[in-house]
Amino acid sequence: MTVRELTASPSLSTLYVRALLPKGTGDTLPGHEYVRPGIAVDPAHLVAYNRVCGFRLSGEAPATFPHVLVFPVQLALLTERDFPFPLLGMVHVANRITQHQPVRLGERYTARVRAENLRPHEKGRQFDLVTELSTEDGLVWTEVGTYLRRGGGAAESRRAGQLAPPAPKAIWPVPADIGRRYADASGDRNPIHLHPLSARPFGFSSAIAHGMWTKARALAAFVGRLPDSYTVDVRFKRPVPLPSKVAFTSWREGDGWAFELWDARRPRPHLEGVIAAATPSPRPDR
Repeated sequence: MTVRELTASPSLSTLYVRALLPKGTGDTLPGHEYVRPGIAVDPAHLVAYNRVCGFRLSGEAPATFPHVLVFPVQLALLTERDFPFPLLGMVHVANRITQHQPVRLGERYTARVRAENLRPHEKGRQFDLVTELSTEDGLVWTEVGTYLRRGGGAAESRRAGQLAPPAPKAIWPVPADIGRRYADASGDRNPIHLHPLSARPFGFSSAIAHGMWTKARALAAFVGRLPDSYTVDVRFKRPVPLPSKVAFTSWREGDGWAFELWDARRPRPHLEGVIAAATPSPRPDR
């Protein structure tokens, strides 16, 4: 795999314009990765993110925060002219983050982003967007985001049985403006999250919450109970319409945790996830 180094983070406004341009067609993912050295945590950015997601203020970033740090680099890859799928309409179906050690203020990190593992899905095709953050001392953080492009499914659909939501441990109100507030903190301004009018052309009757906000909000419920190294793996089930109320529940599973978010009024799951201890990884051999 070849390397394309970025000396600065790409402009999000430019990338969003690029996302609207006609795309090439193809069946292969890019054979290169983007590398962006010199990434650092801005204290004001971290404070804004922690507040909108429910984390305590700290000198260490929560495990979901690096996702917004590297988002411009990810978007640069996804909006390339020859990327096989348009950005608008892609569905984030799963996300696995491993924090090998905490991401801290005052450190400089190098990000690597690549797309791999294009494969069939019952509703179309999916691929993994793999991101790594490292320092000279080794790998610090990794993310595998799985994205679905609907259409041309190659497998049979499996019908789920009757769902029965567990007893909630908490009910969280999700305000109508959480999509715009998270967009301000993350840079992710997908129109489906911002306003009912901008969400309707994509098939939604209302704006919906960012999947990564729901993951972060759930993770914030475990603050003070997590080790320095762990993996948090989630599956996004159904979007959270705005505004709404969600029911959160969690339970011990081995040495870790399992958790779910449900619609607080109807038996509809929004997210399911697990948290498991991880071990620090050795320095990647590049």
